Amino acid sequence: MRARFLALAPAAALAIPTMAAANTQLPVTEPVLLPLEPSAYEDDMQSGGPSKDGIPSIDEPEFWSADRGDEYLDPGDRVIGVYRNGEARAYPQRILVWHEIVNDTIGGDNVAVTYCPLTGTALGFKRGETELGVSGRLVNSNLIMFDRDTESFWPQILGAAINGRHKRHGLEEFRVFWTTWEQWRERHPQTEVLTTDTGYVRNYRHDPYGEYNPVSGYYEPNSDRIFPVQHEDDTYAPKHEIFGFRTGAGAIAVDMDHLADEGVLTLEHGEHNYLVLHDDGLGTAWVFRGDESIAAPQDVTFSPAGPEHTDLDDLEQVNGFEAMWFAWAAFYPETRLINGQ
Repeated sequence: MRARFLALAPAAALAIPTMAAANTQLPVTEPVLLPLEPSAYEDDMQSGGPSKDGIPSIDEPEFWSADRGDEYLDPGDRVIGVYRNGEARAYPQRILVWHEIVNDTIGGDNVAVTYCPLTGTALGFKRGETELGVSGRLVNSNLIMFDRDTESFWPQILGAAINGRHKRHGLEEFRVFWTTWEQWRERHPQTEVLTTDTGYVRNYRHDPYGEYNPVSGYYEPNSDRIFPVQHEDDTYAPKHEIFGFRTGAGAIAVDMDHLADEGVLTLEHGEHNYLVLHDDGLGTAWVFRGDESIAAPQDVTFSPAGPEHTDLDDLEQVNGFEAMWFAWAAFYPETRLINGQ
């Protein structure tokens, strides 16, 4: 397990202007939300223990069939699911905990599937003609990635560079799903599954932090975090799982129990209106944005590509992801919390 380090003082929140994108192999964009100056994150980052590439990314992934995946995975095992251009893949958490990044090509798109076990966050990024690696550094307990083109540092939850040539730029995100093997297999019967043939010798049946099936060790809601953060909030237990998304007007955290009870939520935030749908099949949420007031649709169905309803046709999908509460609150201390209270 990673070494511990000392707490650091919080920095003041500032709005950050966007710079023009650099001409590199990595596609970059405007960051969705950058609450602090990049230097505040850079100053507060510390070693997580391993050196740069000490946690090796998987750069030549191999895949099993879904039937072979059934032999390796139990129904309740966590996977990170990806569906792009008609192709479905599952990346077992018990493999990703040892590597954190898979540089893959799905449906002709070069992508990086990333996972931080310390914050319980899985995100997908477009990587262009380069690759992402594990820097060995952390901020707010979260994985800091680096791109092998410019070696800029990218905290995973921010999806924005805090130093280097891409400082203040964002990565292009795409949706990945933090779900169980049983749920993913049901939605995507023909899915492929990342194999243990990674080129590295690891015990892929052992998680050094604990277990998700059943939940134990570091992943238990009330367990202590290992590393310090820039901001603390005790509204929930540290490892309580929320679904978060970011907008230009700020961050929003949705309590999944509240969403499951309601099925669908509508809200105004900044200059836009948002629709949040519960997906019982994958145990996750979907977020859509519109300019006008949004009515809650009835009888939404879920296909491999996502929710289907005519009321969704004119709405823009917004990326979101599950996260441990302590980590979301550390990066977004001004987050709006949707929990029915």
